[in-house]
Amino acid sequence: GPRSRLARLSGSQTDAQSWWSSRRRDAGMSRFWPVLRVALALIIVTALLAPFARSEPVLSYRIDRVIDGDTVELGNGQRVRLVQIDTPEVYYSPECYGGQASAITKRLLPRGTVVRLYGEPKTDAVDAYGRLLRYVFRVRDGLDVNVQLVRVGAAAPYFYDYRRGRYAGLLVRLALRARARHLGLWGRCPGTPWDPNHGVSTGPP
Repeated sequence: GPRSRLARLSGSQTDAQSWWSSRRRDAGMSRFWPVLRVALALIIVTALLAPFARSEPVLSYRIDRVIDGDTVELGNGQRVRLVQIDTPEVYYSPECYGGQASAITKRLLPRGTVVRLYGEPKTDAVDAYGRLLRYVFRVRDGLDVNVQLVRVGAAAPYFYDYRRGRYAGLLVRLALRARARHLGLWGRCPGTPWDPNHGVSTGPP
């Protein structure tokens, strides 16, 4: 009868309104998703770059000379202390494996090698001797020289003032592996204590 037709018509109108509202929501979401994707991408990039936020602009430098296992001099005369690692002493109070560690650094960074320097936000930018505290990366192959010296047993992790930087976990793992395999100073200088918070002490040559 008329009432049933009216009910069907009313139901059809309700269905049409629901369909139209759904289409509008879908259209709104389709416009929203590209914006959301861009926002998420920016968040990810910001998170990846955050560790370098306090570092100086990334510039290239040339190595002039290696002073000892963990200190180099650039072509502009600035000295750089490789941060978060420590090698045995060569001068003043020579230590076991000091000369060998220096020789390894010289092989990794011969004169003229182009490098990039990166700061560590957890540490100071300059030490008490005016040396830059930096990670040193070789440009030609991206090698992190700080990490490589620990990997081969030429250096040990050194977290001055208990400040552990972005590579602290990696440095510890590599050092413990080198120690277990008796690589470098760990094999040549028996009894070297494991003390990454106070630097390496290998004893007399």
